Amino acid sequence: MNRRTFIGTSIATALVTSRPVWAADAAHHLDRIGLQLYTVRELMKQDFEGTLAKVAQIGYREIEFAGYFGKSPEQARATLDRNGLASPSEHVAYDVVEKKWPETLEAAHVVGQKYIVCPWIEESQRKQPDGWKRAADLFNHAGEASQKAGIQFAYHNHAFEFLPSDALGGKLPYDFLLAETDPKLVKMEMDLCWITVGGHDPIAYFDRYPGRFPLVHVKDWAKNGPVGDTHAAEVGHPVPEGHMANVGSGSIDWKHIFAQSAKGGIKHYFVENDEAKSLDDPRSSYEYLAKLQF
Repeated sequence: MNRRTFIGTSIATALVTSRPVWAADAAHHLDRIGLQLYTVRELMKQDFEGTLAKVAQIGYREIEFAGYFGKSPEQARATLDRNGLASPSEHVAYDVVEKKWPETLEAAHVVGQKYIVCPWIEESQRKQPDGWKRAADLFNHAGEASQKAGIQFAYHNHAFEFLPSDALGGKLPYDFLLAETDPKLVKMEMDLCWITVGGHDPIAYFDRYPGRFPLVHVKDWAKNGPVGDTHAAEVGHPVPEGHMANVGSGSIDWKHIFAQSAKGGIKHYFVENDEAKSLDDPRSSYEYLAKLQF
């Protein structure tokens, strides 16, 4: 099940701090590490409460929902509270932003979320002449409504946003969205893996759009080795080599990126691994990040 289908299904069943996260000393480190629950989606479906308890036991203090796995927002919040967890953010499908925005904002308040993120635009829309423009317009309208409710709207990238688009006259869709959306209404949750796979440097975007990236997805990519999932949907074409990896076991230079966290405006770091096999995978990523100094 891919992300867009997963989120849509989960939400259909469920829709009924200003402090920087790095220490202020010379050697910076992350003091709040989050987990995007898509990483453990099968476990969450089998045991919602038990899986969140185990996530907290690993050391995670923040989680990002991608649907509530059949639970109500009230039930989700109660489970978070019992385990000392907070959910500052959630992912919702594009059609939810279009058609169910008021109730989504209300649910976010119950759970305690300050950000709502749209993580996907369907390929059929992306190929239409006005597809990216319609997305930018929707995001601006959603951002205006969410801001009035005290919640920030954001968009999460994959790698296809870094392929020149015929519909945009050869422009990069990511650049188009950054230019055509109001920076106060629409922030970006940068997926640091997918932008890297797409051949671009996160720091260059931090330099061009400082403060636009309050959320990031932290997942790694090993350039060599066997290909499992080719990730054609996320990248825009099959990946001929490489695979997703736990943080610290791939090729991404985390020290280099995190040293520029303040410029990017990063406040929340969510580990994600679409191909995780068990809780051992997010545990490995957490242990690496908890020790990392930059």
